[in-house]
Amino acid sequence: MPAEVYFSDFRARSRNENRGMKIQRIFDAAFGEPFSGDDIVAVKVHFGERGNDSYVSPVLVRHVIERIRESGASPFLTDTNTLYYGSRHNSVDHIETAILNGFDYSVAGAPLIIADGLHGNNEVTVPVKGRHFSEVKIAGDIAEASAMVVISHFKGHGMSGFGGALKNLAMGCATIQGKIEQHECAKPVVRGECTECGECISECPVDAMTLHDGVMIEYDRCIACMNCLDTCPSGVFDLDWERDIPEFIERMMEYALGVTSTIDRIFYLNFLMDITPDCDCVPWSDRNIVPDIGILASEDPVAVDTASYHLVNQEEGIRGSMLEENHETGGDKFRGVWGDVDGTHQLVYAEKLGIGVRDYRLIEIP
Repeated sequence: MPAEVYFSDFRARSRNENRGMKIQRIFDAAFGEPFSGDDIVAVKVHFGERGNDSYVSPVLVRHVIERIRESGASPFLTDTNTLYYGSRHNSVDHIETAILNGFDYSVAGAPLIIADGLHGNNEVTVPVKGRHFSEVKIAGDIAEASAMVVISHFKGHGMSGFGGALKNLAMGCATIQGKIEQHECAKPVVRGECTECGECISECPVDAMTLHDGVMIEYDRCIACMNCLDTCPSGVFDLDWERDIPEFIERMMEYALGVTSTIDRIFYLNFLMDITPDCDCVPWSDRNIVPDIGILASEDPVAVDTASYHLVNQEEGIRGSMLEENHETGGDKFRGVWGDVDGTHQLVYAEKLGIGVRDYRLIEIP
């Protein structure tokens, strides 16, 4: 049976068609009244790295919060600390960044809880039956929630092709140790000619880089945070795209399975707007690769990501963006940006794991 995916575009010519009203209507159509007064509901968002501005706006998130509150349930906004050492690596910096990016109570309407604790150690071990894991590490405060609404900004991603609901479950709900487990198969390799500038040495948070006739990586210490790859001015570092990246994607999907096995009621909203080449974890926002499209909602994360992927590809690509090819309608926009990554491997493997189905029926909501 195809999964139901609800869709509302961004056309608006009256106050009854603004984005807040569309969020409320699509929420009601897709989910009905799924919460009660006894529920504590995690609203999983991405607060955005400091310097990024393409994450889903707290002004829009507030409409979801209001819908949850109307049922009598108690919502909280949440995310987990990052593996890389940016502005969200611990809960203090993370909450400060979230507030600076607009997720204050007065704007978003709910308290902030970083679900894996001060230093990312608040975790619950969940058994899974996967190719790579028999158990995964999920953030404790997410695992204890009665239900969860996953709000995802659908966009590109350098290691997974694109990021949507599935990646928001997998990487977004894992503790720091869980993120290490997902990344440990895909560590950087040295392929270029090192100038010994020392940038990677200063940027490595675990002192895994040394200079000896060029740079060397101590892989026993490396946590695959990718700081070296992102900061090297000479492009010395690369990844094994054919061998390591497909396994990385599979590891993510097994973590997504762990989350869906832990929480009985999960509801998904994908925002297809500000569709940038990169994850919101980068401290910038590049030009969009396609125009804004709309909002999708479903109780199936595989279906909502599949529909999102198809809708993006139906658009004509924006010239002058990072999109280098596949600008035509129907062209794979994410392969046009990240040519070495097949993002659809997420969808195929997640369906194989039983997380959801790729077959969907799109239901348009005005």
